Amino acid sequence: MKYLFLFICVGLILSPIVTDCTQKGKTELDRIYPKVMKVAIENPATVERKDEAVVLNLSEIEVKYKDFNPNAFVVHSDRTELASQFVQSPDGSEYDQIIFISDFSPNVRKTITIRYANSGSITREYTQRTQAEISQKVGGYFKERKYQGGTFQNVEFLRVPPEHTDHSLFIRYEGPGWESEKIGYRFYLDWRNATDIFGKKVNAMVLQNVGQDGFDSYHEMSDWGMDILKVGESLGIGSISMWYEESAKRVSVTDSITCEIVASGPVYSQIRTKYFGWKIGDKRYDLTSDLSITAGSRLTKHELLIGDSPPSLCTGIVKLPETKLFQKTGNKGEWAYLATYGKQSLAEDNLGMAVLYKQSDVIEVNEDLLNHIVIFKPEDGKLEYNFLAAWEKEPGGLTSEKQFIEYLDQLIVTLNSPLDVSI
Repeated sequence: MKYLFLFICVGLILSPIVTDCTQKGKTELDRIYPKVMKVAIENPATVERKDEAVVLNLSEIEVKYKDFNPNAFVVHSDRTELASQFVQSPDGSEYDQIIFISDFSPNVRKTITIRYANSGSITREYTQRTQAEISQKVGGYFKERKYQGGTFQNVEFLRVPPEHTDHSLFIRYEGPGWESEKIGYRFYLDWRNATDIFGKKVNAMVLQNVGQDGFDSYHEMSDWGMDILKVGESLGIGSISMWYEESAKRVSVTDSITCEIVASGPVYSQIRTKYFGWKIGDKRYDLTSDLSITAGSRLTKHELLIGDSPPSLCTGIVKLPETKLFQKTGNKGEWAYLATYGKQSLAEDNLGMAVLYKQSDVIEVNEDLLNHIVIFKPEDGKLEYNFLAAWEKEPGGLTSEKQFIEYLDQLIVTLNSPLDVSI
């Protein structure tokens, strides 16, 4: 009884302290972010969604929350803070977005709380899980088509010099790069204009170090990984092209090209490239390409806008020996995929590649000498598709054909059943 009485007394003395600390913490959050917005999100799919990106358009938020401030907000699921990011679009404020990452069990509905201050700017620090960059040389000069001297410097915007071509030594790893923890990509910002793959053996961001210790050192295996795809004259993985004279023609001849890093943040990164005067036959087209990736994902989303009503656009996957071809189709409005799997990496190990697209956009699935190809008909000059790579050496990677196909089939389920989001 004596010890029980002592325990009760101690409990009574300490309980106000604990309560006061809890209230103080809560009050502090309320003080910094006094405004509250609720977002209801439902996963209608029968599969779990891990590291799913939730995208809220700022214009839709402001319909109900006119004082919402994208420069001072924080996202919570229950008591857990979720990594989030504000993305400003080059197209103007009506396309600005709030993006955050969360997990969703099958057929679950949950409420997310977004707190915000209606003025000022507050920065939240999150682990960098995506990255996009382009690095050019400065302080040197072009001698004919080669860049002499200089050092690499990351830039947000680049107008490609007319002297630049393949192996000019002007752009680090020859073009822009983007990555998540799982995989990295780059494309050649020259007449080749094809997408390549950086296989990663680590979850950390690596692009900032690639090509710093020798112009093409990334072709050899290192601690972080290596360039794992032989592209040559093919489409590599997911490159944009046009079906012309029975083959896929890459964006090779143009009047000029600009490239911009739209976002490089903890949960979302995006690269915008504009091609002016893309020449196909006797016609020229202006094309805008948006490549983006989200945290925890292998998927690159490719959004395209082209003028002058072209007869088609196409993309595909390089044909390589020792691989199997897979195709999954669906109804007109559903997502499908074209994929390859096998010992097709430059490290001579297993690599899976896939292009995911809507059946309603497809004219036909075809091939040429170098590529497996999906041919599309853009609607009002717009087209969207996804592509991905899965290397067996990535941490926790897919190490068999069976795992790769199961992964693709699950992706199709989630693409066909998007999250239902209401503010």
